[in-house]
Amino acid sequence: MSETHAPRTTHYLIGLTGNIATGKSAVAKMLQDLGATVIDADALVHELQRQGIATFDAIVAAFGSGVLDQGGEIDRKALGAIVFADPAQLRVLESILHPAVLIESMQRINAATTPVVVYEAIKLIEAGRAEMCDALWVVTARHEVQLERLRRDRWMNESEARQRIDAQPPQSEKIQRATVVIDNSGTLQETRQQVEAAFRGIELKS
Repeated sequence: MSETHAPRTTHYLIGLTGNIATGKSAVAKMLQDLGATVIDADALVHELQRQGIATFDAIVAAFGSGVLDQGGEIDRKALGAIVFADPAQLRVLESILHPAVLIESMQRINAATTPVVVYEAIKLIEAGRAEMCDALWVVTARHEVQLERLRRDRWMNESEARQRIDAQPPQSEKIQRATVVIDNSGTLQETRQQVEAAFRGIELKS
């Protein structure tokens, strides 16, 4: 579901994206250390799946009580197993979450007190939100690095890791749209050098 008509902000807005396990969060932390405010849309997705929120009710209605854990909260692993195995189901979930995430994101972006705001989202381009940003930063990593990170950091087996990677559009599609490309396949110091160089090149709005 495209949300291309979000209002533009008076901040310098960096859209930060990249496929799973490329290291967006590491780059976001570096930008935060440089003085930017970071809005993590993926974290907002988790917040919006909690009990007592309208999106929680919509997800349970769409996918059934089988996606709930023993405490009555959404089991993200169980939900992920459904949507990453079926593109149609993934679109259903996104149609529920994307509008709510956009509203909450814009509220937080507009409340930011720093000149530079980073909007971090794995589905930034697919959800049509790149158009509201002043620059699109894409974090990349080699395929084997993605696999290693998913197995090490998220305890996935190789089949699960490959399924998650293959469920996303190729990295090349994001790179074609990018204003800045950060290769996060190497050391954090190598990544930091790229981030600092790109950050120094920002021309703030008057």
